[in-house]
Amino acid sequence: MTRTLLHVFPTFSVGGAQMRFVQLANYFGRNYRHFIVSMNGNADAFAKLSPDLNVHMINVPVKKGKTWTNLNTFRKVLKDLRPNLLITSNWGSMEWAMANFDGISPHLHMEDGFGPEETDRQLLRRVITRRIVLRRSMVMVPSATLYTLASSVWRLPLNRLLHIPNGVDCLRFGNRHCLDGAANTGIPIIGTVATLRAEKNIHRLIEAFANVVQHQPARLAVVGDGPDLPDLKSLANQLGIADRVIFTGACAQPEKLLPFFTIFALSSDTEQMPLSVLEAMATGLPIASTDVGDVRNMVAEENREFIVPRESFTLAAAILDLLANPAQAKQIGQANSLRARTIYDQSKMFAAYGKVFDGEPC
Repeated sequence: MTRTLLHVFPTFSVGGAQMRFVQLANYFGRNYRHFIVSMNGNADAFAKLSPDLNVHMINVPVKKGKTWTNLNTFRKVLKDLRPNLLITSNWGSMEWAMANFDGISPHLHMEDGFGPEETDRQLLRRVITRRIVLRRSMVMVPSATLYTLASSVWRLPLNRLLHIPNGVDCLRFGNRHCLDGAANTGIPIIGTVATLRAEKNIHRLIEAFANVVQHQPARLAVVGDGPDLPDLKSLANQLGIADRVIFTGACAQPEKLLPFFTIFALSSDTEQMPLSVLEAMATGLPIASTDVGDVRNMVAEENREFIVPRESFTLAAAILDLLANPAQAKQIGQANSLRARTIYDQSKMFAAYGKVFDGEPC
């Protein structure tokens, strides 16, 4: 009998957690029946799912600030659907975990990271809520950083914690035709792929890039869309570098753009295990990044000196050092590619999630 999985996302826009679900659902095909709830109604990621899947968006009304009303609504949905597994995603779906307090369905909660309000500290109310509500749930985290936090700060039982690293399709991203992003223009290209919102802090990257071009000609490619786009364009104008910054908008196939980057840059204030870094590693790129989440341990050892504090000048220095040593940068990219294929290929992730979705012990 086909197992029914109910997935609850604060939003089903295109993002890391949502794209991981797309990876999993497309891989497993019709092995499962999926119901998806987007609490804010955004369903942009639905278009990424294979049309052959047994997958359905369901509209569940959410009343902001009306917790008890929401809990009653969510409990009715759970009782009507009786999913084999309720899967909630991040803090924004916590009310569903609360609604399932008596175990209407087995529950898996997935924490991928935090918004800007928890960049530098955990909010006490949320810590206590997680500690109480999630004690009897299985809790999945993709990063070692989050695993430590969940065990030591949230104090969740270790036998209820799962660490499943993210994985990428290394074949899809491992076909880098040009190992030099300057091949077509003679000018190196610094690139990033991100949703343009506050915690990604692309402002920092633009400021770093303004420093870089004072020392060496280069271009910056920002792949992605989001609410910060107008401000980012304005900042590039203010810094006098608008003609050197390319905003591509959202890209459904980043593997077609990544091979033309010289360096992949990540400027976030908060991350855990970003898929964009794994995709860049699989492509064979050196990484210049802020020191957030597991990034330092994700990249090859040779790359770790270019994982730097969250300052625009340190990020600029890392980029400039990589540009000044193209042979070293190429070697780092090759080491990243090998590490991605060895450790972070999606096949390992699929095997682990298959057991979870089937209700098997991991």
